[in-house]
Amino acid sequence: MTISLYAASVPVLKQMLGSIAEILRKAEDHAVANNIDPQTLLQARLYPDMFPLVRQVQLIGDFARAIPARLSGTELPKHPDTETSFADLQALVAETLAFVETFTPAQIDGNEDREIVLRPGTPNEKKLTGLSYLLHFGLPQFFFHVTTTYAILRHNGLDIGKRHYLGVY
Repeated sequence: MTISLYAASVPVLKQMLGSIAEILRKAEDHAVANNIDPQTLLQARLYPDMFPLVRQVQLIGDFARAIPARLSGTELPKHPDTETSFADLQALVAETLAFVETFTPAQIDGNEDREIVLRPGTPNEKKLTGLSYLLHFGLPQFFFHVTTTYAILRHNGLDIGKRHYLGVY
């Protein structure tokens, strides 16, 4: 049995974006219910040298858009990463989900050998096949930021567990 690039990417991204949207809703409700300044959660981080929650969610969006775009050879949309509130982050997740949902299996499947160049023209340029990009860079990066977002909020008292992380599948 084989699995397609589409099946290994778009449905997974959609599932986790839905999960992040729900976790962010719960976080905002938690802040209101507990009289916590939302900025306290939005700027929370697990360790001083790590990005805060707001940047983690921005990176979730960046990788969720990049994966299907790069696999399909579609131009990667620019995003300014200017979010500062839970409402902004919810809009980012919704916009990202809408973009991801535009991709079809025909656009992505069969591109296992497509050359994907990361940081082109720089000393850190890296060339990967579509399959290697998905499995060894794109999805691991995406899941790192999803997991870190979950961990920041859990660490700050949000009552969430594995079922919230996994979302609806």
